[in-house]
Amino acid sequence: MDDGFLMEVCVDSVESAVNAERGGEARSGWWERGLLQVVKQCVRVPVFVMIRPRGGDFLYSDREVEVMKADIRLAKLHGADGLVFGALTEDGRIDTELCTALLAVCRPLPVTFHRAFDMVHDPQVALETLISLGFERVLTSGCDSSALEGLSLIKKLAEQAKGRIVVVPGGGITEHNLQRILEGSSASEFHCSARSARDSGMKFSHSLYRNPNVTMGASFSAPEYSVKVADVAKVRTLNAIAKNIL
Repeated sequence: MDDGFLMEVCVDSVESAVNAERGGEARSGWWERGLLQVVKQCVRVPVFVMIRPRGGDFLYSDREVEVMKADIRLAKLHGADGLVFGALTEDGRIDTELCTALLAVCRPLPVTFHRAFDMVHDPQVALETLISLGFERVLTSGCDSSALEGLSLIKKLAEQAKGRIVVVPGGGITEHNLQRILEGSSASEFHCSARSARDSGMKFSHSLYRNPNVTMGASFSAPEYSVKVADVAKVRTLNAIAKNIL
């Protein structure tokens, strides 16, 4: 925070974490435990761990809650500097009972409520709930498709928070829109991926063998022969833009 802002990069590999730190980033985040162990050996920046037992909605079963609690304990055991989670009720409100229980397991580490916030019924009411529960941060795109599209709400939330919780813009932030987002929201922190795609290093990759009809997961999964990693140059550019503004 020496420069008056904090940049958080979402990473999902050791390479991305190292590149993020090389670019001058201040915090990283993801959710695999083995990855956490290795990354903590490779970087010195704080690492916040995402606690999310599955994709999809943020309405969790009792067994999923047990998974979340176990993940939190393991993340703390392996050196997490903070934790990130979100949980909602079936009617789109903050699940105060579950959040209270998970926060108790997380402490004394700081906790961020993630973009489950963007699916709430009433964001102003939800923000007050998060403040009363004791969350340190909330990550949001302003309940829209990107932080730029939701900029007006992000600004309103930051004004409503009055320093009681940090409102962190996130979602579609790039070097092309960061200045507008920071100036429009007066945010002191922001969240991005800063990724670039690079071709796979697979030698067995002649077009004859790259079967376009096979994917290792859903049809919208990332290509099997392309890898997305945090880009040092992009991280540095985003940092430079923020420093120039704040």
